[in-house]
Amino acid sequence: MANYRDRRVGQEIMREVNDILRKRVRDPRVQDITITDVRVTGDLQQATIYYSLLSDLASDQQKAQQGLDKAKGLIRKELGQGLTLYKTPELIFERDESVQYGNHIDDLIRKLNQGD
Repeated sequence: MANYRDRRVGQEIMREVNDILRKRVRDPRVQDITITDVRVTGDLQQATIYYSLLSDLASDQQKAQQGLDKAKGLIRKELGQGLTLYKTPELIFERDESVQYGNHIDDLIRKLNQGD
């Protein structure tokens, strides 16, 4: 279980990365990305950033991941200037599957209710 400091740093990173994506990154591949969660390691050396995308197309998801990978250096540099940490954590971007899973559960429930 993450301690208070890890959660606070994660929330700060999430707010900063959302701001950086909106204002500083001009890559059209990352325009529809929303940061949903950030998990940092106990030593704050790595931050796993979970994102969601409005599109379910595999090609859009691949493009978004490529755009994030390309912008990773700029995002980390901007984070280093915006955060008050000794060392800026290494960033790892992963797609958040929970939104898609929630939609799948909603569809299943809807189908069950139609059967009644």
